[in-house]
Amino acid sequence: MLGRSANGIFWLFRYLERAENTVRLLDAGFRMALTRNSNDASDEWRSVIITLGLQAGFEARFGGEYGGAQVFNYVLRDKENPGSVLRMIEGARTNARMVRTGITREVWQAVNESWMKLRDMLARPVNEVRLGSVLDTVRLQATQVRGAMEGTMLRNEIYNFARLGTFIERADNTARILDVKYYVLLPSLSYVGSSLDNVQWDTVLRSVAGERAYRWLHAGRLDARGIAEFLILDQRFPRSLAFCYNKLRSNLAHLAREYGDKVASHDLLREADARMHAQTIDAIIDQGLHQFIGTFIAGNARLAQQIQRDYRFIE
Repeated sequence: MLGRSANGIFWLFRYLERAENTVRLLDAGFRMALTRNSNDASDEWRSVIITLGLQAGFEARFGGEYGGAQVFNYVLRDKENPGSVLRMIEGARTNARMVRTGITREVWQAVNESWMKLRDMLARPVNEVRLGSVLDTVRLQATQVRGAMEGTMLRNEIYNFARLGTFIERADNTARILDVKYYVLLPSLSYVGSSLDNVQWDTVLRSVAGERAYRWLHAGRLDARGIAEFLILDQRFPRSLAFCYNKLRSNLAHLAREYGDKVASHDLLREADARMHAQTIDAIIDQGLHQFIGTFIAGNARLAQQIQRDYRFIE
């Protein structure tokens, strides 16, 4: 497969995963803001912007005011925000069109339909009344693209590059949400273990679509250590770091068989895997959750860059 095509597939699915993760975080922030007074609600919206890495651009545009409508319109549709959901879906469509001959008709139609629906929905500012339907549409469209891929694509190198893009992006998102939990959402360390801490851990679970699965496994009990273990090490949950890296290992192994050789990405992933499987949640918390996640995010970014170099993606 040409590097240009591999690059297009990889980024098509990174953009789709990023868009879905973004609206899940917006939804969690919106739910929390509805239960707060105006000052606390502003803090919740600020945490969303920081988690998404958009603080500098947002404050350059709006200063330090974190109103709900300003935040979700900036994240969803603002033309001056290169990381908006609309730009992500447009980027996914651009990449899908570039690799049109490498994907099935069903995948192309799902991506194209997603872009057209969201372009129309986001043509005018979104208010609180419409926000829920916009977020639901993004999630539904991402699910339809994934379903089209799973149901119609050959399990060949194209499929494996798509999955690499998905799980690189998903792992990064889960790690960043966990990191922000400790350093932005909590006003001070004195709140750890309090009812506020529990409410905000519930927000973390909602933002990664893990609330029901966690409660089912833990009889509804919210426990910070248990939730951290669930999102980092539980290989059953499809958005945990361990699950994402199991899938990355599987897809890179398929590519090695396809091309008849292993590349540097396999070495990086093997080292990351060894670190992950050697960890317990007690060891992670003892060394510092922030330090662990910072190391993970940096390693995940190096892995993504190495995959692009190994398979001659366009820089």
